[in-house]
Amino acid sequence: MGSLVSSVADIFGMGPASTQARATTDAANIAAQSQLQAAQLGAQAAQFRPVGITSRYGQSNFQFSPEGYLTGAGYNVSPELQAYQNQLQGLTQQQLQQGLGAPQQYAPLQGAAGGLFNLGQQYLAQSPQQAAEQYMANQQALLAPSRERESALLANQLSNSGRTGLSVAQGGGLLSANPEQSALANARAMQDLQLAAQAQQAGQQQTAFGAGLFGQGAGLLGQYQQGQVGALSPFQTSLGLGGTIEQMGQSPLDIGAQLGGRTATAGAQAGQSLLQGGLAAAKTLQPANQLSPLASGLSGLSQSPLGSAADAYLMQQGKNWWDNLGQYSPQQFQSLQASTYGGGNAGFGD
Repeated sequence: MGSLVSSVADIFGMGPASTQARATTDAANIAAQSQLQAAQLGAQAAQFRPVGITSRYGQSNFQFSPEGYLTGAGYNVSPELQAYQNQLQGLTQQQLQQGLGAPQQYAPLQGAAGGLFNLGQQYLAQSPQQAAEQYMANQQALLAPSRERESALLANQLSNSGRTGLSVAQGGGLLSANPEQSALANARAMQDLQLAAQAQQAGQQQTAFGAGLFGQGAGLLGQYQQGQVGALSPFQTSLGLGGTIEQMGQSPLDIGAQLGGRTATAGAQAGQSLLQGGLAAAKTLQPANQLSPLASGLSGLSQSPLGSAADAYLMQQGKNWWDNLGQYSPQQFQSLQASTYGGGNAGFGD
C-alpha cells in the first residue's frame, strides 16, 4: 500500500515522481545546452577566415558580414603593374586591328591556290597511259614532214641512179629489200621505240606534275592560314602578358585564401575536439543532474516506518480541514486561499 505522504506530495507537485521528472527534464535541458554550446564553439573554430596579404604586385581584401560570414573578396593591382596594363591595353588594340586585316592582305594566296587546283585537275584528267599516247601522237605529227622529205629524197636518188628496183637478199626468213630503204626503215623504227619510252615517262611526269600542283596550292593555303595566325600572334602575346600581370596582382588574394583554408582545416580539427569533449562532458554530467535529493528523501520517507505515522497525521489534518470547509462561503474560501497562498482559484464558481 502506497504511503499517504507520497500521495499528498504528488497532489501538490512535490512527490518523488514529479520531483524526479523535473530533475530529469532539467538535466536534459542542461545537456542539450552544453552540446549546443560545444557545437557552436566547433563551428566557430572551423569557420573560413581568409588572411589579408600585401605583396609588391598587389593587395587582397575581404569583406565580412556582422555575423562573421565572408561576403566578398577582391584585390588591387600595384600602381606599377597597372601602368604596364594600361600600356599593353593600347598596344593590344592596335595589334588586334592588324590581325583582323590579315585575311584581306593574304587573299591573293587563296586565289592562287584555287588556280593551281584547277590546273592540277586538268593535268590529272588523263591517265598516265592516255598521256603517253597523246605524247606519242604529238611526236609522230612533228616527225611526219621530215620523214616525208627523207622518203622523197631517197626515191629521187634511187631513180636517178637506176637503183629503184634493186633488192638484196637479207638472209634468213626475210625478204629481199632495197638496202637504202631498209636502212631508212630501221632508223625510223629505232626512233619510234625511243619515242615510246619517252612517251611513258612523259605520262608519268604529267600525273606527278598535276599532283604537284595540288600540293603547291595546298601550300599556298597553308601560308594563307599561317599568315593570319602570325598576324594575330603579337596580339596574343600582348594579351598573355596582360593576363600574367593580372595573375601577379591576384597572387595575394590566392595566398590569403589558401592560408584561410589551412586555418579552417586546423580549426575544424580543433572544433571537432571541442565538440567531442563537450558531448562527453554533457553525457557525464547528465546522470548526476538527473538525481533529486528531495525526490529520494520523499521516496525513502514513504517506504520507512515513519511514513505510517505521517500518514495518520495527514489524514487527521485533512479531516479537520474538510469539516471546517462547510462554514465558509465560496467567496470567503477564495479570500482565505489568496491570503494564504497569494491568490488563485480553488475551483469554486462565482
